[in-house]
Amino acid sequence: MALTSRPRGTNDIIPGEIELWHELEEKIRQVCHAYGYKELRTPMFEHTELFQRGIGDTTDIVEKEMYTFVDRGKRSLTLRPEGTAPLVRAYIENNLGSGALPIKLFYYGPMFRYERPQAGRYRQFVQFGFEALGSSDPLLDVEAIALPLELYRSCGLSGFEVELNSIGCAECRTGYRNALTAYFEPQAAKLCGSCQGRLHRNPLRLLDCKVESCQAVAKDAPLITEYLCSDCADHFSQVQKYLDKLDIRYTLNPRLVRGLDYYTRTVFEVTSSELGSQNAIGAGGRYDGLVQELGGKETPAVGFAVGVDRLVLALRNQGKLQPSISGPAVYLVHFGGETKEKAAEIAHALRGRGLWVELDLGDRSIKAQMKAANRLNSQYVLVIGEEELSQNQAVLRNMSDGQEESVPLDELEPLTKIVGACAK
Repeated sequence: MALTSRPRGTNDIIPGEIELWHELEEKIRQVCHAYGYKELRTPMFEHTELFQRGIGDTTDIVEKEMYTFVDRGKRSLTLRPEGTAPLVRAYIENNLGSGALPIKLFYYGPMFRYERPQAGRYRQFVQFGFEALGSSDPLLDVEAIALPLELYRSCGLSGFEVELNSIGCAECRTGYRNALTAYFEPQAAKLCGSCQGRLHRNPLRLLDCKVESCQAVAKDAPLITEYLCSDCADHFSQVQKYLDKLDIRYTLNPRLVRGLDYYTRTVFEVTSSELGSQNAIGAGGRYDGLVQELGGKETPAVGFAVGVDRLVLALRNQGKLQPSISGPAVYLVHFGGETKEKAAEIAHALRGRGLWVELDLGDRSIKAQMKAANRLNSQYVLVIGEEELSQNQAVLRNMSDGQEESVPLDELEPLTKIVGACAK
């Protein structure tokens, strides 16, 4: 094992790239603020049963992809593979439903799944998601679609599409499960091993399988929309009505079921033409039974999650959301000795006022220091010479136009005002 190689399926985000992530995270916070969502942070690992019960023990995540370990107290713990179940657990444990509803929450942070690494898909990945708990209004479903679209637009992303479906409620799915089982049973030999095992436990999962032979069998399977009860059909109709009213384009996809068992009624997925065959950049839906399943009161809810790594890849492919190129507010050039001591004193004081300040640490020539200031894209250079120091003065040069002026060294306010205004 090479100590200088990162583990497979992980990624380093280095200077020059991290600035794009910072820009995107700021966009996320701005959009969430506009929609009234507040941030909630949960631990990176939870009790394994939370995901087994919350996500579903027949899902790919629980069966194949979780990082699970036993701690020294012999407790089974799992690195979080997704953010909704931990958020709902936190909602219940902290009694967040005691106030006005719906409550709107969002999260942002690393998740972990043992998947086959590919472009924009890692075993440790960053996920942003938001959840609204406490309302069954179809308009809230539409808001959960509109928010990520607003995020994508604010980033300048184009070429994305919304796919929409309803998978009904527990009442609807009883008849639909029976119909799926009856359809797949005669063709069970054509299914992959995982789908054969799920056929009688959870036949909806067969519709989500990516194996070509299973997809070929599933293409003529019954559609869930043919089995919706009147309440679910009316809810789905209202969702489409609101989407049309807000001029949000979408495509009905009756095969869309999503890969998590907690979904009910509305499900949707956003895809990008910039990501090839694995083109999803976010998905979500309604999950009216999850809070109760995890031990809380019956609480309707809806949410959405975005794979940030994949969103960054799509933005990079389109050349969007370029971070602004910035440099130090001022680079302090000195001649060594007492001038270096004075430069260190000034740098310390200006940094304490929130300014990015650099100075030479190797006692290089003035020419070398000026080259360093240029290379760093410094906005100003402050030259502190021995003669200037004796007069408590220094020469401040604007690197964009070359203009120079003398500034006092015993009063930092004038210097702070000049370089601080430019830094903003």
